[in-house]
Amino acid sequence: MTMPQSAVPGPAAPPQSSMMKSAPSLVTFGLSIVLLVVAVVRWPENGWGASLWLASFLAMWVIRVPASMRVSGNRIVEARRGTSELFVLAAMFLTMMVLPLLYLSFGAFRFADYALPGWAAVAGAVLQVPFLWLFWRSHADLGRNWSPGLEVREGHELVVRGVYARIRHPMYAALWISVLAQPLLLQNWIAGALVVPAFAALWLLRVPQEEAMMRARFGAEYDAYAARTGRIWPS
Repeated sequence: MTMPQSAVPGPAAPPQSSMMKSAPSLVTFGLSIVLLVVAVVRWPENGWGASLWLASFLAMWVIRVPASMRVSGNRIVEARRGTSELFVLAAMFLTMMVLPLLYLSFGAFRFADYALPGWAAVAGAVLQVPFLWLFWRSHADLGRNWSPGLEVREGHELVVRGVYARIRHPMYAALWISVLAQPLLLQNWIAGALVVPAFAALWLLRVPQEEAMMRARFGAEYDAYAARTGRIWPS
C-alpha cells in the first residue's frame, strides 16, 4: 500500500511557483497534525481499541517518513498515473486517514457505529503486531528501491532478499492486515469499514500494473521470481 503521496517531479519552477504548489501539502499536513492532537486528547472517550488504532497509525508513519526521505533524491525514469490510479489513491487517503481522524477527533459519523463482541477488538489489537513488523521489514528490505507510486527509478533493482524471498508484495500483505483490523478497532461503517472496499479496489488495480512494470524491466528474471513466490502469502 502505498499511501497516497506519489508525485512525478517536473522541471525546476520559480520559487514562488514552488511555494504555491507546496501550499496545499502544507495545509493538509497542518490539518492532519491538528486532528491527531485532538484525537490523542480524546482517547478516554474513544476507548482503548480506537486509541490502539491511532498509535498504530502513528507508528506506520514513523516507518514511512524515513523511507520517503531515503528515496527523495532518486531519479524517476518511468511513472504510470492514470485517472483510475488517482481515484483509488484518493479513496485510500480518505478511508485510511481522513475519515478515521475525523471520527476520533470530533466524534463524526457516530450514527454509523456498530458493536462487535469483545474478542473482535482484541483480534484487531493482535493483528497490529504482524502488520507493523511486516510493514517495517518491507521498507527495510527494499531500501532505496521503494517507491510510493507506480514508478521505476534509476538504478532500480529486483529485490529478492528478506521477506521478498517468499512474498512478492509483503507491503500490500501488511496493509491487508491493517485494513482488515481497522473495522475491528474502529467499529463504525464509515470510519472503520469503508477502508476494506477502498483497499480492495487499489489492490485489484495496482498489483497487475506493478507486476507488468517489473516484468517489462526485468523480463525472464522476474518471471522466475514470480514462479517461486506468492503474491501476499509465502509459497
